[in-house]
Order: sequence, then C-alpha cells, then structure tokens
Amino acid sequence: MLKKIARLFVIKNRFEAYAVIYAIAVGAVGRGFHYMEVYPGAIGYVFFAACTGAVFMAGAKILDSVGPKRKPGEERRTRPERRAELRQAG
Repeated sequence: MLKKIARLFVIKNRFEAYAVIYAIAVGAVGRGFHYMEVYPGAIGYVFFAACTGAVFMAGAKILDSVGPKRKPGEERRTRPERRAELRQAG
C-alpha cells in the first residue's frame, strides 16, 4: 500500500514535469512579490530575481531527470554525432 502512495509522487513524463515547474514558478513569484513589499528598493528586486532564478535551476534538473525513453542498449547521442547525422541526411 505504501508503494502505491509513493508512486503518486514520482514524475513520470514531461507533462507532469512542466506542471510541477509551473507550480514552483507560481510560488516563487508570490514569494518574490512578498520580498519586494518587505524589502523596498534594489534588494527587493534582487530577492525577486533570486526566487525566479531558482525556478530555472530546479526546472532544468527536473527536465533532465525525465529524459526521453530509450531502447535497451541505446546510448545518448552527443551533439557532434547529431550534427553529423543531419549533414548526411541533408
């Protein structure tokens, strides 16, 4: 039973990842506006930027963890390999 509940908190696909990132962003903007009220001036803007910057870092990490499905034995291609394939195809 505990495993079934734990599965609810696993991000399985990119749609769920984007939904989580959106929720994090909404909370970060709310916190940023609160900081701007509490700390008027430049420091409030710095705190706001720090809140939203954290969303970018967390979002990148979340999206990296939900990579595309690969076939067994298939490895991730590097950027130069993809460029070479595009040159040969074009």
